[in-house]
Amino acid sequence: MRWTLKPKPETDKVKQLQEALNVDELVSVLLVHRGIETYDKAKQFFRPSLSDLHNPFLMKDMDIAVNRIEAAIQQNENILVYGDYDVDGTTSVALLSSYLKTRTDKVATYIPDRYEEGYGISYKGIDFAEDNGFTLIVALDCGIKAIDKVNYARKKDIDFIICDHHRPGENIPDAIAVLDPKREDCNYPFKELCGCGVGFKLVQALALNEGKKTDDLVHYLDLVATAIAADIVPITGENRVLAYFGLQVINEAPRTGIKTLIAQVKKKELTITDVVFIIAPRINAAGRMKHGNHAVTLLNEEDEALAETYASEIETFNTDRRDADKQITEEALKQIEAQEEQERFTTVVYHENWHKGVIGIVASRLIEAYYRPTLVFTKSGDMLSASARSVSGFDVYNALEACSEFIEQFGGHKYAAGLTLKEENYQSFKDKFEAVVKDTIDTNLLTPEVKVDSKIDLSSIDNRLWRILRQFAPFGPGNMTPVFMTENLFDTGYGKCVGEDNKHLRITVTQKVTNAKFVCIGFGLGDKLDLISNKKPFTAVYSIDENEWQGNISLQLKLRDIKI
Repeated sequence: MRWTLKPKPETDKVKQLQEALNVDELVSVLLVHRGIETYDKAKQFFRPSLSDLHNPFLMKDMDIAVNRIEAAIQQNENILVYGDYDVDGTTSVALLSSYLKTRTDKVATYIPDRYEEGYGISYKGIDFAEDNGFTLIVALDCGIKAIDKVNYARKKDIDFIICDHHRPGENIPDAIAVLDPKREDCNYPFKELCGCGVGFKLVQALALNEGKKTDDLVHYLDLVATAIAADIVPITGENRVLAYFGLQVINEAPRTGIKTLIAQVKKKELTITDVVFIIAPRINAAGRMKHGNHAVTLLNEEDEALAETYASEIETFNTDRRDADKQITEEALKQIEAQEEQERFTTVVYHENWHKGVIGIVASRLIEAYYRPTLVFTKSGDMLSASARSVSGFDVYNALEACSEFIEQFGGHKYAAGLTLKEENYQSFKDKFEAVVKDTIDTNLLTPEVKVDSKIDLSSIDNRLWRILRQFAPFGPGNMTPVFMTENLFDTGYGKCVGEDNKHLRITVTQKVTNAKFVCIGFGLGDKLDLISNKKPFTAVYSIDENEWQGNISLQLKLRDIKI
């Protein structure tokens, strides 16, 4: 692992903020690292407010979208709320459909089948709309590249409103309205909304148009926070506000569907990390293993008994997903070894029978083993379909764009994308992708990096610091959990490996310059026990955490890495 110690910010900025807030220098340094340099910015950071959200009508085409939906409601038109099958898409559909149902009963939802229709807007979905008398489709978390599909719908007198957050292509679909902050001609101040975030801005605009306030929409934010966590968008700006209030809803008054998903969790307060690892995979499992409709049905169900039944079904899907993910990952790792591709700049693997629903997860697993841009392919109809994942700092979307001569369709983000290609183009694509990455990637990016906020002694860690650090949450890209480095640490003599196969390291550390002692847990660091044996001095990078054991709460250090 590569350790990068962030340069200390300008002394004057740190000192001015330290005096303005009456905090320790360390806290001031952490804030300035995050671009927070004034009292007002700090207040906004520590005390998020719904008033910090931008006016939704600043988004291009928002007024057109609102007017079209209002007209549909007034004219009793049938409205189809259409979304992708992943967490971002299904939460978006649940959000907009549940809001619209408070205004009209002419609302239905549609999630494409991952296997029959694939990602995004499908001809089958448009045909369904025509057959069932829908004259307006609102597409969420997809559609920004669906030029042909939108034209197909227009010929059937079906209007489209697109709410997306993916990068547009050269041309924008000829829809009634296209809401996407990443449009070059959109001046919306915040560009990093997830799909559900764009959906929420539409709901916010509709509510404002009918004389309501943003405060009246807080109960929808459990869905938005779940999508923000699952889509791994930056938790800065509007996303931080939405995630902050959404987590409050999840912890205090979640919708029935989410309540049933977290019923077995014994934590007093869920964090964004808990949402990522507990709620999101279960919602995702429906679309991966069966159909995304199951997730929307659960998220919109108000009857607790029914919700528990649906949640039980989804739990089964999630178990199946874990089994498939484990098996395919093992097969993919064997394929890399069999083809002697351990030293490449990329990982590109394929098997026609791999489950399409889990190839994105498998790509992430392979990055844990071989830290490099990764694609996992499987057969999908008469085409090959792939999920792409990248390493921190490398834009896989741009790399795919450079290989577009071999690709039929692709879309996504800097770190995650999807694509399809013809089987006969697989090897040519694989060779070109390897060449593009080899020529463009900084080789340092092929080693995992831990960014260290500050070098400190153990004496700096106390309950006061912990109380302040907790207020930095919710954490995520753009506002990661603070990481510290401490030198000249010693194990007190009780260090040991713990967990399955002794994978993890548990030690108690101290420092000669202080009497402070802290228990440390290092997940996946069991092989480093020898480094700290016999009270040899070592350096550690870690975050500060809270541990509860038999009713006692104490601070502990969560090790990221250790070196001698």
